[in-house]
Amino acid sequence: MKKHNFYAGPSILPEITKEKVAEAAMNFAGTGLSVMEVSHRSKEFVAVMDEAVALVKELLKVPEGYSVLFLQGGASTQFLMAPYNLMDKKAAYLHTGVWAKKSMKEANFFGEVVEVASSADATYNYIPKNYVVPADADYLHITTNNTIYGTQMAEPTVSVPLVADMSSDIFSRPLDVAKYDLIYAGAQKNLGPSGATLVIVKDEALGKMERPIPTMLDYRTHIKSESMFNTPSTLPVFACLQTLRWLKENGGVEAMEKVNIEKAGVLYDEIDRNKMFQSTVPVKEDRSLMNVTFVMTPEFAEFEKEFFEFASAKGMLGIKGHRSVGGFRASIYNAMPPESVNALVAAMQEFELTK
Repeated sequence: MKKHNFYAGPSILPEITKEKVAEAAMNFAGTGLSVMEVSHRSKEFVAVMDEAVALVKELLKVPEGYSVLFLQGGASTQFLMAPYNLMDKKAAYLHTGVWAKKSMKEANFFGEVVEVASSADATYNYIPKNYVVPADADYLHITTNNTIYGTQMAEPTVSVPLVADMSSDIFSRPLDVAKYDLIYAGAQKNLGPSGATLVIVKDEALGKMERPIPTMLDYRTHIKSESMFNTPSTLPVFACLQTLRWLKENGGVEAMEKVNIEKAGVLYDEIDRNKMFQSTVPVKEDRSLMNVTFVMTPEFAEFEKEFFEFASAKGMLGIKGHRSVGGFRASIYNAMPPESVNALVAAMQEFELTK
């Protein structure tokens, strides 16, 4: 029976990524050694890092004056690094979920955190609109996609520098990098396995803080050393390269966006049609293309466990919703084939017929 991987992260990867990693785990670049045991300063691995950086710049159309880094520590470390490097006295934050809240907590160590808007009043089931960003804020921080609550936001237009956590929707759609001073993303959603973190930072935004910054937390350290200041995560970066190649071969982020809209549309249409289910995000424009969250309708709430077991028996893995929301979550990242979405929809339709 085919398995359909709807886990939120670590999550589904392209088949070619897994195949190439499996090969390199035994014999990397003809060295006869594993990618896990070669020097990160060997010409073979330096070529991997260089190509990965170049492909990020190509796929996202990164303008001149920005550096692309592959670091470690996940987005959680970036919650700290961003304000350490960019926050002087005050920063604005859009509070749209758990990860936004965690980033705000770290920023409080460096100055005043202004919460410009929050969707906490409705369990983060919408994206706030019409908020005002203080003109003297050092930056506005946003979380573009919320894996737990199934919301996703459009690119805002603001008059202050923009910082974005794009961990769960990077490479899923085109973006205007020039709008941002900093973009960061944990790899384990749309790029590679856990262990690597992508950072895109505007060079001229750095070096303005009077405070001393610890060496490892200073973006300039990693720019100067080309992500090689300390030993990078060799296997995860190699895997990221394979996914980046796959993205380019399949039409880039523009093509991904088209497919993602189609996949999400199929699933949301079924949720809205099926009498047994309802979306947890009522405003359609706020619904994520990456993480589709839904619950049983009140009259069928007693069947939640039964449907989970029914769908699991048909190969649907990882569809249980986050404990803070309940219900179900189908993460349909770039590598998720439309066939898997169709299989989930078929399971929902079949279950409906039994009731």
